[in-house]
Amino acid sequence: MQQLGTEGAFEVLAKARALEAAGRRVVHLEIGEPDFETAEHIKAAGKAALDQGYTHYTPSAGLMPVREAVARYVGTTRGLQVSPEQVIITPGAKPVVFYTIMAVIGEGDEALVPDPGFPIYDSVVRYAGGTPVALPLRESRQFRFDPDELRRRVTSRTRLIILNSPQNPTGGVLTPADLEAVAAIAREHDLWVLSDEIYSRLIYEGEHHSITSLPDMAARTVLLDGFSKTYAMTGWRLGYAVAPPALVPHLVRLQTNVASCTAGFVQLAGIAALEGPQEPVEAMLAEFRRRRALVVDGLNRIDGVRCLLPGGAFYAFPRVEVPGLTSKQIADALLEEEGVALLAGTAFGPHGEGFLRLSFANSIAELEEGLRRMARGLARLRAARGT
Repeated sequence: MQQLGTEGAFEVLAKARALEAAGRRVVHLEIGEPDFETAEHIKAAGKAALDQGYTHYTPSAGLMPVREAVARYVGTTRGLQVSPEQVIITPGAKPVVFYTIMAVIGEGDEALVPDPGFPIYDSVVRYAGGTPVALPLRESRQFRFDPDELRRRVTSRTRLIILNSPQNPTGGVLTPADLEAVAAIAREHDLWVLSDEIYSRLIYEGEHHSITSLPDMAARTVLLDGFSKTYAMTGWRLGYAVAPPALVPHLVRLQTNVASCTAGFVQLAGIAALEGPQEPVEAMLAEFRRRRALVVDGLNRIDGVRCLLPGGAFYAFPRVEVPGLTSKQIADALLEEEGVALLAGTAFGPHGEGFLRLSFANSIAELEEGLRRMARGLARLRAARGT
């Protein structure tokens, strides 16, 4: 159990809720959850499925009509020929991280993980007995990895490369050239790839690119995607893996052991999400684009702060400098003194030092208030340190 980490967003949320319970007003910029309602046609499909009796066990891999719908969707969005038998429907997308790592990482194996990156990657690799090897994502490269650095980190023990694009926490987006570099290394060293594409529909310029679309890569890549971010369905707990046939039985066996199956009525709501009207997704993306401009502009107006424009997801990852204080100390002070909840960059790995993560999945009014509190709090911290 000591090998398992946690997720900083939920820890900070708990602290923020405690402050609210004591009567404080808190601006929430910490949690990665769309502040939109699930679309009515999706909720209606879930309710109808309940009335139709989809309240019992389903096959561990998921209901076949849902697996077929996902296969069609992935075929359209990634240009792949996907068999429904390659699709595994999971209770949220996070189990795909756990199942994939547990299936391919053994004692002493290594996995390349993005840093800063989603902390569960590192946590589960350690839990499986493996060693996470940090792949730095640098601001100077728009928070994309250096292909030469990636190649240097591959050893005889490497088994897995984990990708996340668009990326949490930075909002960085990998280019086709980046993916080609990963594919070449994976083929050369016979490596598995876990491609976390949960933010694939939340991209602001250009289009999403998946490594699974490259030659031979679908045979060594587990594609992770889901419904939480795109369709504002975080509480429904619905995700999926598209896996190479050789891995499918192992991932399904893990699902049988861990969760048995995914709720049937939730799965049917997923069909409505994928195949119903997409206007709610487009409206949400347009609003996120508006908020992104507001937040990045506002951050760059604060003394001692600079922020790149994120290419996807709904996070800003500004560099915030207060001499003598770590990112964690700055984030803690902003919460305790100003009532603005955000995350230290180090919640996502050592290379996050010097940065904070803000989620702009909140209203314009709350974002403006959060920026005001940040500016005031950072000015106070710098003044206290004589800078």
